[in-house]
Amino acid sequence: MTPYKRNMRGYGQNPPAADWPHGANIAIQVVLNYEEGGESSILHGDPSSEAFLSEIVGASAWPDQRHWNMESIYEYGARAGFWRLHRLFNEFDIPVTVFGVASALARSPEQTRAMQSANWEIASHGFKWIEHKDMSPTEETEHIKQAIKLHKEVTGNRPEGWYTGRCSENTVDLVSAQGGFEYISDSYADDLPYWVRSNGKDQLIIPYTLDANDMRFATTQGFNSSDQFFTYLKDSFDAIYSEGIQGQPKMLSIGLHCRLVGRPGRIMGLRRFIEYAQSHSKVWFARRIDIAKHWRTHHPAIRFERPSEMEQERFLELFGSIFEHSEWIALGAFQLELSPAHDSAIGLHNALARIFRTASRDQRLAVLRAHPDLAGKLAKAKRLTQASNEEQAGAGLDALTDSERETFETLNGYYSKKHGFPFIIAVGDNTKSSILKAFKERLDNNSHIEFEAACKQVERIAELRLQGMLP
Repeated sequence: MTPYKRNMRGYGQNPPAADWPHGANIAIQVVLNYEEGGESSILHGDPSSEAFLSEIVGASAWPDQRHWNMESIYEYGARAGFWRLHRLFNEFDIPVTVFGVASALARSPEQTRAMQSANWEIASHGFKWIEHKDMSPTEETEHIKQAIKLHKEVTGNRPEGWYTGRCSENTVDLVSAQGGFEYISDSYADDLPYWVRSNGKDQLIIPYTLDANDMRFATTQGFNSSDQFFTYLKDSFDAIYSEGIQGQPKMLSIGLHCRLVGRPGRIMGLRRFIEYAQSHSKVWFARRIDIAKHWRTHHPAIRFERPSEMEQERFLELFGSIFEHSEWIALGAFQLELSPAHDSAIGLHNALARIFRTASRDQRLAVLRAHPDLAGKLAKAKRLTQASNEEQAGAGLDALTDSERETFETLNGYYSKKHGFPFIIAVGDNTKSSILKAFKERLDNNSHIEFEAACKQVERIAELRLQGMLP
């Protein structure tokens, strides 16, 4: 197997009903990123100044120099922006999750005390507000440990949530390996929490957002005014709220930064959105930790054998007979690039069908001939495979009258003699009468048409079999 680590399936067409408290149609989760004092600076022992997310669009790092303008912009977030946001959230009684950079929290004791007094959740945003993509796993692990240690020193509590942000491909696994985290948010992959397997255990992921995020005030493709920010948040709310009314509630994450939305010309857009959201019923404003605990209770991790994680022997044992007596199809599927998207009935069926569809005509003909006659001699002698036996019994073909059995035997003989393979139909989709009707209708088709029809039915039989084994 060539494993593909990304999960392109997610929850698929039918996501779970979130069951938010009080029947809420939407969960709104406000994140305040507290990074001021944790950004790159030679004062912090970094090789250059900060160049990310400020009023200076397109800024570049200054090696070995302090960037006075950049520093003062970040200072504005701590000195003024934070308190403006603090007043707003307290006024509207909005629960907040803080993604706090540990070194930034350590340099802002009064702001940290204010967060705690307001009962905001303070999750970890790493040790320093720097890039991690080029760090070795060993170096990044050390940063994670430093973040946890300093966070506990400053707040009195170990963080229960984590978001690095400027992360590496190893971040989720490295954070999960530390243990003790109710959730990790280094993902933008969904509108609902979801579980991943990491370090041999189930880790909850609560995705974050880069679109409903005031960072777009500081990017070239972004918001220019508070009205644009309000409109985007309102449209996001309306879409998710509507889906909630239709029975599929989801989560709206809103990402904020003290130095960005904390400016007077931007915060009014946020205020208008809060007023708009609170004018609706069935809206749950929640901290991330509250969402994590809800999800663990109502949607715990579901464990099952995943095809994309199996060894070849186990894979063939389970799926080698999905296509009747044709283990080579399962072997071919195993050798494809399998991923979590193939851990469902539809996904694995697609992989198996690819091997069948690209086989030679003689190989496919052999698969057709491996199928038993309907209510034929093998059934009478109880020599069907377990799957075929259950399928035929489900359609009532194990309880035929003598007249019905004679009819099937006659039709089987005529069909096989004409086409060179047995009549094949997905009996799981049919009843005894509909099978007989299809049998008679297809008898006069030419062999080319019937070959293609039989191949389609073989694929359908395989899919029905997989539906009894996988999500």
